[in-house]
Amino acid sequence: MFLASSAKPIDENLKKLVDEIEAQSRSLSVLAAREFRYSLRQTPVEVNIKEPRQFNVLEEFIIRAAIEFQPPPTEDELASVLGLDSIFIKTTTTTLRSLQTLSPTSPLTVTAEGRLFYEKGSVPQPPYPIQIYAITDPLSDKITFQSESLNETTINLPDLADFITIDHTIADIASLPLEEIQKSIQASGLALHIPEEGKIVTSYKVLASTQKFWRKISLFVIFDALEDKLSIQIRNGKQIFESASNWLELLHTDGKISLQALCKLSTETINFERQAILNQKNTEIEARLEKIRQKALETYTKATGERDNYKALGEAVQLRDGQISLVFSEVLNSAKSQILIYSPWVNQAVVNEKFLTLLQKLANRGVWILIGHGIARRQEDEDKPIPPEVEKKLQAIKTPDGLPSVQFFWLGDSHVKEVIVDKEIHLCGSHNWLSYRGDYLPRGESVYKVTIPHQVQKAYEFLANRFQNHAQKLWKNGLKNRDYQLAVESLCVWGALGMEDIALKEIQKNNLFELLPVWLNLALQGLKSKNLSGDSASFKTALSLLSHVSIEEAFIEQLQQGWRKVIGAIAINNPETALNLLSDEVWAQFIRLTIVQESDSRNDFILYRT
Repeated sequence: MFLASSAKPIDENLKKLVDEIEAQSRSLSVLAAREFRYSLRQTPVEVNIKEPRQFNVLEEFIIRAAIEFQPPPTEDELASVLGLDSIFIKTTTTTLRSLQTLSPTSPLTVTAEGRLFYEKGSVPQPPYPIQIYAITDPLSDKITFQSESLNETTINLPDLADFITIDHTIADIASLPLEEIQKSIQASGLALHIPEEGKIVTSYKVLASTQKFWRKISLFVIFDALEDKLSIQIRNGKQIFESASNWLELLHTDGKISLQALCKLSTETINFERQAILNQKNTEIEARLEKIRQKALETYTKATGERDNYKALGEAVQLRDGQISLVFSEVLNSAKSQILIYSPWVNQAVVNEKFLTLLQKLANRGVWILIGHGIARRQEDEDKPIPPEVEKKLQAIKTPDGLPSVQFFWLGDSHVKEVIVDKEIHLCGSHNWLSYRGDYLPRGESVYKVTIPHQVQKAYEFLANRFQNHAQKLWKNGLKNRDYQLAVESLCVWGALGMEDIALKEIQKNNLFELLPVWLNLALQGLKSKNLSGDSASFKTALSLLSHVSIEEAFIEQLQQGWRKVIGAIAINNPETALNLLSDEVWAQFIRLTIVQESDSRNDFILYRT
């Protein structure tokens, strides 16, 4: 805590509770605490309850006969079967009809309710009435029931409704379905409606008009330094009203309530307290980072014997609030070949037209973008899945050669928020990169921009490994189901990760030569971004596979165009490397597959493409 309690707007009656809250954790600081009153509505209600009793032998026989005999018997027929005077049967059936176990008509027919009780070895007793009270609470937006009436007390506190618009619409209790009343009674903890025990509320009625009662509540504004977050709590003593607290936080986020008016808490006070706490945290974090820098410098010095010329150590810079989105945009715009993003959630508020335009601009430059998302352990358990329209727009972003530039997958089971660009810059922290709402008041978001090479490399290896594992699963599923699209997605992930060699090996291993044009497009993008060298062994391997391809293949045209572009891209940077790839055997295959004409020479083919 940094401000004394006396300097905060805290009501005298709440100081003890404030001390208890702050004692829970050193990171918690109550910035304001104020008492209010708000109104409830109470309606007296009478409910009729039916409970079971164990049936006697004769009742059991009559009910069983009505269920099992075909056709069902009359009273007289049943008396004849049992050898009894029909008066005994009719007296018992009259009782069962009064309990709605048997229908009022003959022959004997068991009602649905009667069957329910019979299965439990019982019959219902005559219903009896009980008076209870329906309480309408505008803060919880619920109707609850209790057995005792609220007490009429005078509460001399400010009315919360004078500061916040509260919906005091009174529910018409009399018009509610019986089923809703039954559920509300169960939720209220009254042991009046317990169907599994045969105890059932069968009907209800309102006894008198609705009355207004006042209740005392407390409002707390709490800053959590650990989460770097401001929260609002509504309490009745130590009980936290979760729904009301969440509602007030939402109103505050949307700028519909003022903490200054509500509890005399100014923005200046919030900023002062927050900055004081975070300054202390920053000092501790910077000290740890300095140790990391020094250790890296010592390692470099031992390895090279150089210290004064050391330039590549990098740094870790802390970013906050408004700085984050600006740096995020700058870092993405600086990408030359690859962007990895992990965000637990993705929504349209961030993935808007401006963001999509930026991604397309990056795709046009040959930048691969891999997006992982998901926080739940299972995809079906996600409560905030990617909206289908967002998926569709991301899928529409293509490279100049028609490949999907953005690959996004559910990876799940992670709350990390990371961005890694070109294996050189790592952004990590509390900021939700693809689902940030842009709250009315800063939420105290914190992010580190790290350019320390070995730290960035560690982060990259971890995240890239998750994407690689996912690509492998996609590939296996694609092979199993002969799904061409899944196979293409796998190849694109490998291409984005600079693993063109793995992609080619899988094509070769499984004789999926129809995917060679896709691989050539991946290689072309790698060459343009200078992530793949023209003298890579993968090109010789790919050229050796031409002997397995027939001129009649459906994909021959894409294969022809692909090799022309790839050889051209290699030749632009190093004509000699391109020429060395075109051995006699390869050139013969080029002619056979009409990638070149018989009249072409290798030198002219290279020269034409440079």
